[in-house]
Amino acid sequence: MKDIFRPKLFTVLKGKYSRQQFTKDVFAGIIVGIVALPLAIAFAVASGVSPEKGIITAVIAGFIISLLGGSRVQIGGPTGAFIIIVYGIVAQYGTGGLIISTFLAGILLVIFGVLKLGALLKFIPQPLIVGFTSGIALVIFSTQIKDALGLNTGELPADFIAKWGTYFKTIGTINPWAVGLTLFTIFISLFFKKITNKIPGTFVAIIVITLVVAIFKLPVTTIETAFGDIQGSFSFELPEFDLSNISVYFAPALTIAILGAIESLLSAVVSDGMIGGKHRSNTELIAQGIANIITPLFGGIPATGAIARTATNVKNGGRTPIAGIVHALTLLLIMLFLGSYAKLIPMSCLAGILIIVAYNMSEWRSFIAILRGSAFDVIILLITFFLTVLVDLSIAIQIGVVLSALLFMKRMADNSEVILADADSEILDNYGAVSKNIEIYEISGPFFFGAAKHYAEMLKSHSSLTSVIIIRMRHVPFIDATGIHNFDAVIRQLQSANLKIILSGVQPSVRKELDKARISFLLGKANIFDSFNDALKHAENLIITTKE
Repeated sequence: MKDIFRPKLFTVLKGKYSRQQFTKDVFAGIIVGIVALPLAIAFAVASGVSPEKGIITAVIAGFIISLLGGSRVQIGGPTGAFIIIVYGIVAQYGTGGLIISTFLAGILLVIFGVLKLGALLKFIPQPLIVGFTSGIALVIFSTQIKDALGLNTGELPADFIAKWGTYFKTIGTINPWAVGLTLFTIFISLFFKKITNKIPGTFVAIIVITLVVAIFKLPVTTIETAFGDIQGSFSFELPEFDLSNISVYFAPALTIAILGAIESLLSAVVSDGMIGGKHRSNTELIAQGIANIITPLFGGIPATGAIARTATNVKNGGRTPIAGIVHALTLLLIMLFLGSYAKLIPMSCLAGILIIVAYNMSEWRSFIAILRGSAFDVIILLITFFLTVLVDLSIAIQIGVVLSALLFMKRMADNSEVILADADSEILDNYGAVSKNIEIYEISGPFFFGAAKHYAEMLKSHSSLTSVIIIRMRHVPFIDATGIHNFDAVIRQLQSANLKIILSGVQPSVRKELDKARISFLLGKANIFDSFNDALKHAENLIITTKE
C-alpha cells in the first residue's frame, strides 16, 4: 500500500521547503481561490443545484485533493465536465440520489487507485476524450442560452433538441438587458488579461456586472430570484436511501468515477509538463476518491482535478500542494464572510462565464484535426460526440470505450499475418535452399483472439509433400487464451496428419504461456528453439531420420 498511496505533500514537507516558496504558494493559492469562486458558483447553478454547493465542493474536495493527492500542483473542485452528469442525476434521482452516486463514485475511484489502474486510464484514446469533451461543451453552451438571452421558457426539457425547440418558441421573450450583460461579461473576462494576469477577468466581470445591476436595478434574473439566499455555512448530512436500490445508482456513479479519473489524470499530466514534475497517478485516484466520498456528505457535488485552475496555480508560482490548501481556505473565508453578497450575481453574468468555459472545453482544433485522420478515429470521435449530445454521457463513455477497444482489436488483427516462406522470402534470411519437405511460416503480431482463427486456418493449408513445419514466432509479443486454444487445436490436427511441428524464436513471455498450457509438452521441448538456424538444422535431421 505504501507504493500505491504516497501523497506529494508529505514528500514535499520531508524535503527542503523554503520560506520563499511558501510565500509563492500562498500567493498562488489566494489567486486560484479568487478564480475558483465564480466558476464554483456557475458550475453548481448550471448543474441544477444551489450555488453554495459548488463552493462547498471547492473547499472540501479542493482541500482533500491537495492534502492527499499525487500531484504537486493539482487544484481540485467542481468542473464543467460534470455539469450534464449532475444535472441528469438530480433530474432523475434528486439531490439524495446525487449524494449516493457521488459517494459510490468515490469508492470506485479508491478501488481504481488500489488496483493500480492509474496507468491504464492513460490509454483511453484521444478521439474518445475529444468526442465527449466537445459534446459536453456543446451541451453546456445549450443550457446557458436561456439565461444568456433572458428567455422566459419556464421549465426546460432535458433533451438537447427539445431544449432548442423551446428556445426558438420563446425567442420573443428575449431580454435585451440580459443579452447586454452576457456580452459584457464575455468581453471583460477575455480582455482583462491584457491589463493584468494577476486578477482573473471572470472575477472582475462578476464584481462589475453585479454592481451595475444592483445600482441601476436592472430587470434581470439574479441568483437570489432564482435560488434564494446562499447559505454561509455547511453541515454534515446523511442521505436516506434503500440499500435494495443501490444498484440503481451504480451506472451514474461509474460515469462520475471514470470521467473524474480521466479529468484528474489529464490535468496532472498537463501540469507535469508545466513544472517538469511527475505525478503519482494511483495516489491521485485514491485522493480523488476520498474527496468524493467525504464531500457529498456535506452537500457537495462531484469533484476532480481542474485543468484551468491548476494551470493558473502554476503560472502564479504555485509548486507544492500548499497552494491548493490555501486555495480551499481562501474560498472558505469568502463563503463565510462574503457569501451573502453572491446572491446578487446576475444569472446572465454566470451564463457568460459558462459560455467561455464551454468554448475552452470544446477543443475544436483537436476535433477538426481528428476529422482529418483515419476513419477509425473519426468513427470513435463522431459516435462519442453525438451520443453525448443527443443521448447520455454515461452511454457515450460506455459505448465509446467498447467501440475503441473493438476498433483497436480490428486494427491489430488487420496488421497481424502468417507468411509462408518461398524461395524469394526474407523469412529465410539467406539460409539457402530448403528441402521441399519443409514448410516455414512466420507469425507477425500478437496471437490474440482477434487474429487466432486466421492464424489457425493459414497453418492448416500446408503442401501434401510437407513432413515438417517450422513456425517462426520472433514477432509474436503475446498470446492469449483464445490463441492458446486455437494453437493447441491446429497442432493436434497437424500432428494427426503425421507432421512434425517445430517452433523458433519464441519470446520468453509467450514461452511461459505455452508451458503453462502444456503446449510445450505437446510439441516436445526438443522441438522448440531460440535460433531459427538450429530449428532448420533440426528439421533437416528429422527428414533424414524419417527417410532412413
